[in-house]
Amino acid sequence: MAPVTEAAIIAHGQPGNPAPMQAQIDDLAVRVAGELGGGWVVHGATLACGCSIRRAARASVVYPLFMAEGWFTQSEMPKRLQMAGADGYAMLRPLGLDPALPAIGLRLAREAAEGAGLDPAVTRLIVVGHGSAGKSRGSAEATRAFADEIAGTGAFATVECAFIEEPPFLHDLDGSTPAVCLPFFATPAEHTTEDIPEGLAAAGAPGPIAPPVGVAAEIPALIAAALRAAR
Repeated sequence: MAPVTEAAIIAHGQPGNPAPMQAQIDDLAVRVAGELGGGWVVHGATLACGCSIRRAARASVVYPLFMAEGWFTQSEMPKRLQMAGADGYAMLRPLGLDPALPAIGLRLAREAAEGAGLDPAVTRLIVVGHGSAGKSRGSAEATRAFADEIAGTGAFATVECAFIEEPPFLHDLDGSTPAVCLPFFATPAEHTTEDIPEGLAAAGAPGPIAPPVGVAAEIPALIAAALRAAR
C-alpha cells in the first residue's frame, strides 16, 4: 500500500463562534484533498477550535491559511501544535505570500469592476489589509507587496492600500470617486463582512467589494500545489 501523507490547513477562525468558520475550513480541506488525489489526508483546523488542532497535530505538512508571517504563524500556531503533540512537521509559507496570488486578486478585482459597469483602466482599486496596531509589519508589508504586483500590470488606473487596524485607515480614504475594493483576507469573517463595508460607507467611497482573495476558486489548487511541492 502506498504511503499516505497527512497535511493540515490552519486558519485563525472566530473565537467567539468557532463552528461556522471551522466548517468552511473543513470544506476547503476536502476540496484541496480532491485536487491532490490519492495518498493524502488533509485536515482543516482553526486556532479557535481546539479539537481541530488536535487532529492537525498528526500532519507532517502544515499550510497556514494566513495572509502574512507574524505572531500567529511563527509563535501561536507552533505552540498550539506542540501542545497537541505535533512534532517534525514542515511549516509552509502562508497563503498571502504565494507568488500566484496577485493574478488571482486581479481577476477578482476586474470581475467586480466589470460587474458594476466600471472600466478598470479608469477606476481606482483599493486593496484592504488587516494591518497591525502593534509593532508587527508583516501584514502591512504583505498587503503592499500584493498591491504593488497588481499595480504593475497597469490594469487599474491607480492601486492603493488601506487597513483595518493601522493608517491609512479604510474609513479615512477619499471617497469622492468610485473605487473597487479588494479584501486581502484569507476567509470571509467579520473584517470582510462587517468592517470593510462599514469602512467604505464611512469614507463615502462608492463602488463594489470583491470577494476576499482567500475564497477565490483557484485557492484549493494553489494550496494543493504548495503541499505537493513539500511532500
